[in-house]
Amino acid sequence: MFPDLQILLRVTSTLERLRVPYLVGGSIASSALGIYRTTQDADVVADLRSPHVAPFVEALSGEFYLDEERIRHAVARRSSFNMIHLERALKVDVYLLGSDPFARQQIPRRRRIAAPGIEGAGFEIASPEDLVLQKLRWYRQGGELSERQWLDVLGVLKVQKPTIDRAYMDGWAVELGVADLLARACAESGFPPRS
Repeated sequence: MFPDLQILLRVTSTLERLRVPYLVGGSIASSALGIYRTTQDADVVADLRSPHVAPFVEALSGEFYLDEERIRHAVARRSSFNMIHLERALKVDVYLLGSDPFARQQIPRRRRIAAPGIEGAGFEIASPEDLVLQKLRWYRQGGELSERQWLDVLGVLKVQKPTIDRAYMDGWAVELGVADLLARACAESGFPPRS
């Protein structure tokens, strides 16, 4: 997982204080929901808006390198920006929540987890179904070359198999154009075929 969760928690607690809906995705979520792996960056999806930018920058600028103008530009375009922890040189990538239906429904489906080894602390992560679907999208967009993305998908499916909502995933997989990848991943991870 991320080498220092305190750094991630500084970002997520700031978002919570500003009442910005967010979720942690990427390899941190896949480690929490699937098979552990280390990463040097954290991926956060946030519904950051223009009024949030100044207080967000003010709260974190002493600990992170971040550029207010870049953040404003990312918010206006609903794109992304990154921030680097000054002391540890760890990167947090912030993706602005998109407006498409799949992106919008991920926030209500997120779940809170405890931060390992940090008493009383926690953060919001993507649901296992949404994480699998998003990673399959990235895998396809990357030319289906990233073994890391594929292994993350298989790990989440294997670990979450007893509780995962297969019908939900199947429906969105068709919508997102990754139904063939989901079927392959389910077969490789030992999911029984759907009847």
